[in-house]
Amino acid sequence: MSLPTAYRLLHEDLTRQLSAWRAPDQAQEELRTGYLAHLGAHPDAMWKRGPSAHFTASCIVLDQAGSHALLTLHKKAGAWFQLGGHFEPGDTNAHQAAQREAREESGIRTLVALPQIIQLDRHHLVGSFGRCREHLDLRFAAAADGGATLVVSGESVDVRWWPTDGLPADNRHDLQPLVETARLALGLT
Repeated sequence: MSLPTAYRLLHEDLTRQLSAWRAPDQAQEELRTGYLAHLGAHPDAMWKRGPSAHFTASCIVLDQAGSHALLTLHKKAGAWFQLGGHFEPGDTNAHQAAQREAREESGIRTLVALPQIIQLDRHHLVGSFGRCREHLDLRFAAAADGGATLVVSGESVDVRWWPTDGLPADNRHDLQPLVETARLALGLT
């Protein structure tokens, strides 16, 4: 099967964006250069049907005070995460994909994510993800009204606000640094 044009364009856009992105620290810089190497080696890296390690886009959503994070209980992984997922043919760039995923998985149609990447995260998958073994995640941030009506998507078991000082124990080590980075990016500190 040949690579759809949409994924080739996403690949080109992400290569440009990551080439210009200024990593906040050495660990993020190592991820940035690794992401660029992966893009260089895999023209289909944006496509879920591409290599077993491929790109995803996610968005951590905080309330206006930065005291609660909106998380989804992922159906396949059985754990609480920020909102996000795979790129789709209609996506134009990573920011738009992360924003689309956050809107779909939360039901908050007016949600607007910051346009810049706030964090990179490469992680191996556990659970029943088929040939998908590793995600190279591009993370964005958004603030939303904590009283917004939430809708659980078909990919989730639940979606709810969690106090940032009481994040789920099974994923706290990953979520806490993301929440802190989002607070800074959103000016909620």
